[in-house]
Amino acid sequence: MGAKDAYIKDLQSAINRKDSLNLVLVMNLKGALGNIDDKDINIKIDKGVVYIDISDKMLFKSGRYEVTPKAKEVLGKVALVLASHPEIEFMVEGHTDNVPFHEGVLIDNWDLSVKRATSVIRILQDEYHVPSARMTAAGRSEFVPVDSNFTEEGRAANRRTRIVILPQLDQFFKLLEKTK
Repeated sequence: MGAKDAYIKDLQSAINRKDSLNLVLVMNLKGALGNIDDKDINIKIDKGVVYIDISDKMLFKSGRYEVTPKAKEVLGKVALVLASHPEIEFMVEGHTDNVPFHEGVLIDNWDLSVKRATSVIRILQDEYHVPSARMTAAGRSEFVPVDSNFTEEGRAANRRTRIVILPQLDQFFKLLEKTK
């Protein structure tokens, strides 16, 4: 019984340590971003994962995937915080609304969402020197909405780029192996 109690205590300690690190990361991000309008950027922790949502209107012009100069400045501030946590890996997700899209070489919202995610990653990599191995690009298209696509406000909320701080499962598994 004592070994199981110690094991549970170690797991709880690891969870608390992870939650504390996530909270510090969120506070550092909010401090670095300063007075950015909450409608344009939202930082939150949900189920132990840190999410940074950046609105479409801040990052891109409608139907485009070139990052705006203002967004590059914001990405630079995010990159500074991420640079101070070199153990962190993250995924950049592009999201769209459900309005069909086709322009030039882009076939649909899938293409647009992936291209937007890779545009953000290229800025972080090329201009702010975030190591490529720490980043993953993903397009989610219209399939993970945060609001209804039946209103303009809902569609605007669904058009976003999300930076997801990936949980460090390898550290968790190392803890499990140590306690066996």
